Amino acid sequence: MAMAKLAIYSNNNTIFLREIMPLLLPYTYSSHHALSFQVPMAPLFSVIVLFIIIICDSPLAHSRTTPHHIPKTTFLDVTASIQKTLQVLDFNHHKQQEQLSSTPSSKLSLHLHSRVSLQKPTHHDYKSLTLSRLERDSARVTTLLTRSQSFSVSELEGPIVSGTSQGSGEYFSRVGIGEPPNPVYMVLDTGSDISWVQCSPCSGCYRQSDPIFDPNSSSSFHPLSCDSTHCQLLDESQCLNSNCLYEVSYGDGSYTVGEFVTETITIGQSSVTNIAIGCGHNNQGLFIGAAGLLGLGGGTLSFPAQLNSTSFSYCLVDRDSDKVSTLEFDSPFPRNAVTAPLRRNSEFETFYYVGLQGIGVGGELLPIPESLFAADPAGGIGGVIVDSGTAVTRLRREVYEWLRRAFLSGTQGLAMARGMSLFDTCYDMSSMGSVEVPTVSFHFEGGMVLTLDANTYLIPVDSVGTFCFAFAPTNSPLSIIGNVQQQGTRVSFDLANSLVGFSANSC
Repeated sequence: MAMAKLAIYSNNNTIFLREIMPLLLPYTYSSHHALSFQVPMAPLFSVIVLFIIIICDSPLAHSRTTPHHIPKTTFLDVTASIQKTLQVLDFNHHKQQEQLSSTPSSKLSLHLHSRVSLQKPTHHDYKSLTLSRLERDSARVTTLLTRSQSFSVSELEGPIVSGTSQGSGEYFSRVGIGEPPNPVYMVLDTGSDISWVQCSPCSGCYRQSDPIFDPNSSSSFHPLSCDSTHCQLLDESQCLNSNCLYEVSYGDGSYTVGEFVTETITIGQSSVTNIAIGCGHNNQGLFIGAAGLLGLGGGTLSFPAQLNSTSFSYCLVDRDSDKVSTLEFDSPFPRNAVTAPLRRNSEFETFYYVGLQGIGVGGELLPIPESLFAADPAGGIGGVIVDSGTAVTRLRREVYEWLRRAFLSGTQGLAMARGMSLFDTCYDMSSMGSVEVPTVSFHFEGGMVLTLDANTYLIPVDSVGTFCFAFAPTNSPLSIIGNVQQQGTRVSFDLANSLVGFSANSC
């Protein structure tokens, strides 16, 4: 019987067929640069029809996003963005906005607040506020990158535990400490494992919004002994009268020192007992406003690990708004999420690595080698992490240059402006009400694509119409997806199934 050869090429513009090939057996196929299989000439038409039906009816057709579905351009509302920069300095901080845009799907749920909704900025204009944020962010990233490379605990004095700088600290949750609960605001941080709170008596404490926690007021406060399991899990520890002492030191000079204890933590209407936290009596650095830090990292001492959570998620609202969202534990994984593999790195257990494969501009996948997004299998260096504490997404310099050139090519009709701080690509939009700009998208392993909102990659840096491209290069092999690009998106970590999910407009 005459045979015909049907070849389906697996490039970035087609759906991979390996998953549906078993449905076409007994026809054979091979996987090289092209997927090819042989079919009898007579039933060729029937096979093609069957193939189309399978594709159209398969979950693949509905769950996978390919470049064909990515719009080339999107619109940025310039007027609305500038208006927010004027309003942010005048929020009513005595009457907090408590309206949630979605109903929490978990009993273990906390409200999330932006920094500006809790603490009135002291800056006289939006430009100085932006510069302050970028300065904090640079300190944060310096610590992350230092730790992700040749970090050695022997290089620092005193007991050191897994931790990174609190950094920008743009998002806070209200947490109850002790029994009865003492409500305080704590910074949300996926880049740290150790949770801690300022405690009296203070030998050195910074200013915070709430009264400092007094251990004597709590019936559930219990110091940990030096031979306790929790104390042994610290990278290093010291003892005082048989009690465990901790110190978290950060590369930017920030630190917290005190007792390592167990306490009751109240989140929403639920209380969890015997959570190991730091009770800091000497604290200094970039923690202004918050009472401490809630460590959501991937290590064994992190808050999710101590809860034995199989998943958690958060949604970061616009950091220039007073809206409220949620941090949720063990909530159902969103069905509409753009998913990516969650990678773990035995060298750096705190960080959540994501299987990023490429970046697109204007609906086209850029020709960036996938190796630039991957961690070195030998030493664990490099890769891409998702971090709630870093503001601006950092990309390896080679990747950033590809992205910047493509975006500049798509915005040739826009007037350029002088760069500012981290940003080297800025535009003068003072005479515009809205503007059409190229889309930017993240392409993940498995074929899914997350297309970013324009207001997460073109952000105002003042109130007169200067907008900058909100990415920055790094000379480190480690890339970081920051919270500016996460705004308005629920980020879900399915720890049991090793998945990260991104659900747009789900705050």
